[in-house]
Amino acid sequence: MSKITKVSEKCIKLIEHFECGGDVTRYLTAYKCPAGVWTIGIGTTLYPDGRKVAGGDKCTVEQAYEYLRHELKVTEARVDSFTTDLVTQQQFDSLVSFAYNLGSGALKGSTLLKKVNARPTDPSIEVEFNKWIYAKGVKLQGLIRRRKAEAWLYFHGTLKFDF
Repeated sequence: MSKITKVSEKCIKLIEHFECGGDVTRYLTAYKCPAGVWTIGIGTTLYPDGRKVAGGDKCTVEQAYEYLRHELKVTEARVDSFTTDLVTQQQFDSLVSFAYNLGSGALKGSTLLKKVNARPTDPSIEVEFNKWIYAKGVKLQGLIRRRKAEAWLYFHGTLKFDF
């Protein structure tokens, strides 16, 4: 089995679902996410040139997907560098979604990653996903649902959003 280094369409659909409800046209003007960070498009907080998204910024649908593709390349490379060669496509997709949402640094230092690298099939990995449900100390329903969806994809290989 060769090492997985690129996300599948399932990962993109998972990210789209949680970042823009599957309808990017609703997020073409910058807004503050529940964590208070300026965001645009499909969860973009930093443009490809490194600038932070700011209030009043606008983008097109095409730009939103360009930003997503750019950030996915960066996130894929980081998750690839952190993970064992034993992770499957569904596990890689799930971890990239997690890192896309929280930042690669959160994954890199996590018990979640330690457990994945020790034994990718360890059932307690689900518990580790479900610890990451807070923004600024507040438990958020959207994060609870996202972590459950990521864990579901990780273990079952299918998308499920109705949690």
